[in-house]
Amino acid sequence: MKLEGTRNVEDLREKLAHFWKVSGQKILSIAQEYDASKGSPVFTEKGKYTTRGWTEWTQGFEYGSAALQFDATGDEQFLEIARKNTVNKMASHVSHFGVHDHGFNNISTYGNLLRLMVEGKIPSNEWERNFYELAIKVSGAVQAKRWTDIKDGGYMYSFNGPHSLFVDTIRTVRVLMAAHKLGHSIMDENDRDISLLGRGIAHAKSTAKYVIFYGEGRDVYDIWGRAAHEGVFNTNDGNFRCPNSQQGYTGFTTWTRGLSWAMLGFPEELEFLRTVSDEELEPFGGRAEIEAIFLKAAKATCDFFIDHTAADGIPYWDTGAPLLHKLGDDYLSKPANPYNDFEPVDSSASAIGAQGLLRLGKYLLDNGDDDGKKYIQAGLLTTETLLGAPYLSEDTNHQGLILHSIYHRPNGWDYTPEGSKIPNGESSMWGDYHARELALYLQRLMDNEKYYTFFGCIE
Repeated sequence: MKLEGTRNVEDLREKLAHFWKVSGQKILSIAQEYDASKGSPVFTEKGKYTTRGWTEWTQGFEYGSAALQFDATGDEQFLEIARKNTVNKMASHVSHFGVHDHGFNNISTYGNLLRLMVEGKIPSNEWERNFYELAIKVSGAVQAKRWTDIKDGGYMYSFNGPHSLFVDTIRTVRVLMAAHKLGHSIMDENDRDISLLGRGIAHAKSTAKYVIFYGEGRDVYDIWGRAAHEGVFNTNDGNFRCPNSQQGYTGFTTWTRGLSWAMLGFPEELEFLRTVSDEELEPFGGRAEIEAIFLKAAKATCDFFIDHTAADGIPYWDTGAPLLHKLGDDYLSKPANPYNDFEPVDSSASAIGAQGLLRLGKYLLDNGDDDGKKYIQAGLLTTETLLGAPYLSEDTNHQGLILHSIYHRPNGWDYTPEGSKIPNGESSMWGDYHARELALYLQRLMDNEKYYTFFGCIE
């Protein structure tokens, strides 16, 4: 990335106002036209949302987007979309034992709606509040039950099975932390009471240790901040075996959307730890140790993004993708080219990662560390790029909001338009949702509103 000049949040005011206008039209188009009998909308093909995937992990982003739209604009038709569909369609996600995505689906819906109530943006209603709180409590416990013990801790395993730790899941830890704050825990066999806070911290520690690299010689591909999509363990003895990748090129390259989940997940957890007492943290390693691990992972992954992303803040889908060399030795010194002939970009990684850069930057500045300025500038540059051409989708016939998102390059799931050699021009439900979350985060800073966090749903 080229971090030239100084950007300020206020510089984005006009672009953010336009963004929300475009965003609202997209949400209404999906609500009016999408055939929900086909399953959750996942990504677009020829500009229309369609469904495809292993699990139902994107429905919360669909209805959560409407909640964010209401938050930003006050337009109550979006609140109605979020409320109605959360009640009617999200219950199965609360009790879904087969996925590692509870923090995606349920914090985006129940969590956002509860937050709006806590903040006074919607009227307080005891039964409605209890409903949202119960959903978060149950979701946190169901997610945390998906557990594998290893020699030095444990993790919530992915849909691949008990041997599999996904980097994605660092952002689903949010639901455990929110449920803990609501006074909940797991009641296991023989009424064994298991701390959701403890499981969340243990999972984050395992993620930081086994799927983030720090240039400390683990293997010959060990570079500061590189991330593997998956860590594979021997469940018989709890030993780590190898890095792997489901959606990236290999376990020894960095799939940039996986990187972005870590970029955002660790700074969010650092913010959350400020709400937890030293006494609560002591049984799980103590504040100093936990914060040091989380901060190292956050800085490493954000540094890697800055160093291995194109000049305008848009990364290619994997930093080790096999045909990147055909773009020329200087391809990172130029703006990303989503229309090249060799390897696609992934704008969804930017939409997720930019928020992580901004949160880390603010966290560091709040703690007197001027290094935070670098991360804020990187986050603002990336956001500025996403809010304009060729990424913001202005075509009212296209249901996507942010163009040039990639879902699963190895499986060939992404649509390649006629005349192109690589996928481009399409959107994803997670990319669109996280662009809205990024925009709301910045708008609240700009307007001096309450700082936006996932734990804002806790009074």
